[in-house]
Amino acid sequence: MATLSPALRVCRGIIKELRAVHGPQYRQSLAYSYVMSQFRKNAVTGERYCRAQQEALHASQTYLCLLASTRNHQLLHDLYHGKGERSQEEAAALVGLRLPTQPGGKGWEK
Repeated sequence: MATLSPALRVCRGIIKELRAVHGPQYRQSLAYSYVMSQFRKNAVTGERYCRAQQEALHASQTYLCLLASTRNHQLLHDLYHGKGERSQEEAAALVGLRLPTQPGGKGWEK
């Protein structure tokens, strides 16, 4: 199996992130059409070294990092953002702790 070029790997990563954001209709988005046109425009040529192509690859890697980081930030924000008042049990469970129970049954525990 042949290895993927760095540009193709980045292109696939960007498409994956767009698919996560837009769902099944990601091909109709303006971002998808722009990304694909830029990758087609900066396709590998017969030149030995092309500075513009390297700059385009760096810009696409930066955009992929931005998309992935934004998605991860949104997941973490949704997970840990305050949802109003929480009980002590919920707050302890959020950080992986359990509250101690009173032995002997004093009547105030559940």
